[in-house]
Amino acid sequence: MFNTVASFSDVISSLDWSVLLNILLSVIPALICITLHELSHGFIAYKLGDDTAKRMGRLTLNPIKHIDIVGLIMMVAFKFGWAKPVPVNMYNFKNPKRGMAITALAGPLSNVIICCVFLFIYGLAYIPLTVAGTEIAQAALNMIYITAYLSIALAVFNIIPVPPLDGSKVLFSLMSDESYMKLMRYERYGMILLLVLVATDILGNPLYTATQFVFDNLFFFADWGFALIQALYV
Repeated sequence: MFNTVASFSDVISSLDWSVLLNILLSVIPALICITLHELSHGFIAYKLGDDTAKRMGRLTLNPIKHIDIVGLIMMVAFKFGWAKPVPVNMYNFKNPKRGMAITALAGPLSNVIICCVFLFIYGLAYIPLTVAGTEIAQAALNMIYITAYLSIALAVFNIIPVPPLDGSKVLFSLMSDESYMKLMRYERYGMILLLVLVATDILGNPLYTATQFVFDNLFFFADWGFALIQALYV
């Protein structure tokens, strides 16, 4: 019995916990990004006159309500993914197509704001957490950075004009009602196509390049945070 316990203890101590830590460092930021993304859709729709999301319990910060398992796995594995779409009835808007376009844009816009905020926090926390020098401090710093990156990646991914992504709803709002309804019929097939393209280099590389470009150009928010904390430390 003692040998069994000792052997089990040896197995546990020999496990590479860094793998689990790395997964957590991506899952938690991903949940933050998709929750606020979908909440933004629902909130703007509600303000524009559609209470569908509210009635279905989607105006919440509870990430479980917004998780799409495949989309979450894609975000963790490929840094691009999606959440469970917030239900919206465009016919509750005074101007259905215009209201749908504004509601669709709310998600990516919220992710851009989240990215800017977390980059600022990253710069602000860089010196204190680096000086702390603990593994927890480093993990916290990494999580802040990953949240900023995943948020802008989610924004870039969602502006692609392919159903059911947000970009398609903005693009289709410029079309005639007849063309809009025809194209929306293919929404269910769009995600399958995107899943294949993102998992390959066909769309994966261009998405990564675009995301990195936008992220790099927003990094000045981190510089602002760093300059502020540096001044306080001096």
